[in-house]
Amino acid sequence: MLHDHRVIIMEFISFDMFDNNTDNTSEESGDFDLDFQEPCGSALSNTFNKIFLPTVYGIIFILGIIGNGLVVVVIGFQRRARTMTDKYRLHLSVADLMFVLTLPFWAVDAASNWYFRGFLCVFVHSIYTVNLYSSVLILAFISLDRYLAVVRATNSQATRKLLASRVIYVGVWLPAAVLTVPDLVFARVRNTGSSNFLFTADSMETADPRIICQRIYPQETSLIWTVVFRFQHILVGFILPGLVILICYCIIIAKLSEGTKGQALKKKALKTTVILILCFFTCWLPYCVGIFFDTLMMLNVVSTSCALQQAVEKWISITEALAYFHCCLNPILYAFLGVKFKKSARSALTANSKSSQKLMTKKRGPISSVSTESESSSVFSS
Repeated sequence: MLHDHRVIIMEFISFDMFDNNTDNTSEESGDFDLDFQEPCGSALSNTFNKIFLPTVYGIIFILGIIGNGLVVVVIGFQRRARTMTDKYRLHLSVADLMFVLTLPFWAVDAASNWYFRGFLCVFVHSIYTVNLYSSVLILAFISLDRYLAVVRATNSQATRKLLASRVIYVGVWLPAAVLTVPDLVFARVRNTGSSNFLFTADSMETADPRIICQRIYPQETSLIWTVVFRFQHILVGFILPGLVILICYCIIIAKLSEGTKGQALKKKALKTTVILILCFFTCWLPYCVGIFFDTLMMLNVVSTSCALQQAVEKWISITEALAYFHCCLNPILYAFLGVKFKKSARSALTANSKSSQKLMTKKRGPISSVSTESESSSVFSS
């Protein structure tokens, strides 16, 4: 399991409770007088955990490394001709690269055990959190930049430059870093076979103990911590940036729909804008709905049953993998759709000597730049 968004709440209980209460067993029924409800078994089979999840993580890892790595290399060659749009693309690709580099750890964990030390457990959780928030916040910044470039094109240059050069660190990377504090405090390596470890659904099903890397909260406040962090994820990681993206792009669509000049270009820009919106919400909405509904069941707001718990568990696991595919789509949506990105990529990847690099630098301005400022004013380039 990756993160505590779909982790069963863990508590520490003493086995002495069972030793000290054996006299309370009813002779007639053979049952404990303790109000102990048999836990619902896990809906996820060993095949799912050991085959499906590592396979999906492997695919995302390969696609994410290739796509985001290419964006970083190409934009890295365009230092002098780099636009504000390129800066956002670079930030986004770096954030996604950080995430996909953690996937091999999670693949091994899903297939077998967490074989790595506690330091790596905390580190990988922290990188996960940084990407989780930074990537969606960067997408919100990109949509805001598109809004300024299209709707406020005449007097927005200074504001856009400030956002891309300064505000992005305060508005994206600083909050993402601060939100890793819970990982530093609670992320721990634990052995499920320990005598003071809770019977989880997984450990009830299988007699083999597992070493896991998860956020482990104090027993008395575990439910509170879990609920707080889940709502934090939904609010900061989806609702707020999602509203910014939706509002900005809806205004852009309305603006581009005005007038009759350049209808072909406008139609292409509108199509791209709709794709950006649909991809974001298609990837993240199902997962956020799943953890929101699961949280309501934890709070007993929604009546639950074993079948419903298993269905929600499957839903969260599958939609979480779908959400991770967004880091593979980002290079396509926010870079490869640029008109001149292919030329820039070809030039950057075939630069094998210093002379060819110098030649490419001379031609970088009008021909091989990732995106010119005129493109930056177009939704299509984003």
